[in-house]
Amino acid sequence: MHKVLPELEKVCSMLVEKKLVYHKSDQVGIILFGTEDTKNELTREVGGYEHVVVLQDTKVVDGDLVEALQQLPRGTFNGDFLDAIIVGMDILIKKFGETDKKKKRLCLITNALSPVKDPFEGTKEGQVITIAEQLVRHGMGMESIVVRERLNGSATKRIMDENDHLLNIFAKKTSAKLVYVESPTSLLGALRTRNISPVTIFRGDLELSSKMKIKVWVYKKTSEEKFPTLKKYSDKAPPTDKFATHEVKVDYEYKSVEDPGRVVPPEERIKGYRYGPQVVPIAPSEWDAVKFKPEKGIKLLGFTNASNILRHYYMKDANVFIADPGNTRAILAVSALARAMKAENKVAIVRCVWRHGQGNVIVGVLTPNVSDKDNIPDSFNFNVLPFVEDVREFQFPSFNNFPASWQPNEQQQEAADDLVKLLDLAPSGKEEVLQPEFTPNPVLQRFYHHLDLKSKHPDAAIPPLDETLKRITEPDPELFSLNKSAIDAFRRSFELKDNPKLKKSTRRILREKTSGSNMGEGYADISVQSLNSIENTSAVKIEKIGDLTPVQDFETLMSRRDGPEWIGKAIKDMKNKIFDLVEDSYEGDNYPKALECLVALRKGCILEQEPKQFNDFLRHLCKFCREKNLNSFCEFLTSKELALISKTEAIDSEVCDDEARSFLVKPDTKVE
Repeated sequence: MHKVLPELEKVCSMLVEKKLVYHKSDQVGIILFGTEDTKNELTREVGGYEHVVVLQDTKVVDGDLVEALQQLPRGTFNGDFLDAIIVGMDILIKKFGETDKKKKRLCLITNALSPVKDPFEGTKEGQVITIAEQLVRHGMGMESIVVRERLNGSATKRIMDENDHLLNIFAKKTSAKLVYVESPTSLLGALRTRNISPVTIFRGDLELSSKMKIKVWVYKKTSEEKFPTLKKYSDKAPPTDKFATHEVKVDYEYKSVEDPGRVVPPEERIKGYRYGPQVVPIAPSEWDAVKFKPEKGIKLLGFTNASNILRHYYMKDANVFIADPGNTRAILAVSALARAMKAENKVAIVRCVWRHGQGNVIVGVLTPNVSDKDNIPDSFNFNVLPFVEDVREFQFPSFNNFPASWQPNEQQQEAADDLVKLLDLAPSGKEEVLQPEFTPNPVLQRFYHHLDLKSKHPDAAIPPLDETLKRITEPDPELFSLNKSAIDAFRRSFELKDNPKLKKSTRRILREKTSGSNMGEGYADISVQSLNSIENTSAVKIEKIGDLTPVQDFETLMSRRDGPEWIGKAIKDMKNKIFDLVEDSYEGDNYPKALECLVALRKGCILEQEPKQFNDFLRHLCKFCREKNLNSFCEFLTSKELALISKTEAIDSEVCDDEARSFLVKPDTKVE
């Protein structure tokens, strides 16, 4: 295992570094097997257990343990992992005994390629079963991480199969965790350097109806791991004071603007909320009365097809619903419901209030999780669904709307397909790269390492990023070198050219025509102008639509993302501008400019999925022109074949294609 020992040193030292932050009273010991020397108490007491060295007896974590794990000696003999497990159990039993209720855990890291010695009596399987029973009896947990690359030779394969069989017995008899990894990156994430005890966020009824309820427990399935909280410390305490906490206490004082020397007491302070130009004060009692106070519980709202809940709807952390472990009827009910939903390809929509006093209601989706193991019951995965205020729709036009010259040809499409296939991170027959359950957060890993370095060398510079962590944050150079031909083919298929931004006059743009447009000639010309003006948006921040370049001002406002109000303001201002142009027109001199603004408004409403706003406005504009005897503008629009936004162009539109095509703005003829 000499090739992977540098990575083992990193992951094991990281475990101790995290314990120094989160569990500084934990005790850790280190046992090596496959060493040239032998150093353990069992050898002295009963003999055997050769080539097993207790490098460090269990002690409270400190910096010396980190250094010991960063400089592991290299062994020269085959390692018997069963001997190492027994030596580790012996240390824990002697130190903590059977009455100590502390959590005790063994972590075995091996390639499991060295033969296990035959016992003096019985078989290897029998020996493993006996060891597993002792682990359970003394309340010891165990996890095994098998680090293994490609194998050579039938003898190694035979030993590997036998050892895998023995490790699987441990996994079945003790619920021990057994993980196989191939890459250094996976090894970094295989060892849980920080174990978080599962805590329920809800225990109660899953209410299917007023007469049918199932007892369930809810746990967090995933939760973002964040940086440890940094606290303020003071160095003002005397160095000789051993009991100094060095904590810094912060007090706030509120002072009056009119009288800066006067401190405002809490009873004279009140929170306020901005409402337009004013601040509305709301007392805590009023705010408490306004708050929504739902009752604790989980209620089923109904079922829907799994295809209706898209993956990008999921919000926040994921939870898992399990039946009350001590309730057989609840376990059967959850299993029956989960299997029925799986068979029908359905998911459940539920309303959740986790605790009393919770100020909001969560609506989420339950997805059935049918277990394939006899000792693990069926369950549900839970994800929070968004309300309409939480959804951010950024829909973009299809490439099919562009001219044929802008779309990829068969050769370009084939080159893109090959690139995607060859850069697959989960190739068949190989370990998937960057599996979430085995990929550590490189930012956190680097932070803990640097924290340990600063504790020993306060003036130490920040070290460069570790090579193993680079494989997470940067493309794999080996993968890209192996597929260089596909990358080069993709590059050759797409010729890159400079796109100079030419300033075109309005007359020149109106003379140009696009290909592949099924709209009227004038409409197609103005669409090109609209598209080009979007690409050449000015960097100057526009606050309103002016008279000189209303189309460009509108598109600039629509493209602003520094606040949610700009899209609504742009649409409203453009509607007003169109009305002004039509009303102030003399013998139709403003009609072309009004049409340009109408086309820009139409395109903007399609891009921002606001078809109703344009369709309602166009109908209102036509009605307005007929009422004000502006039929000449209606005739002008008729010649340009301006249409409503159809459902094909914007999915939120309520206008079908036939209705959109048939809506040609025509003047009404008066019948005397």
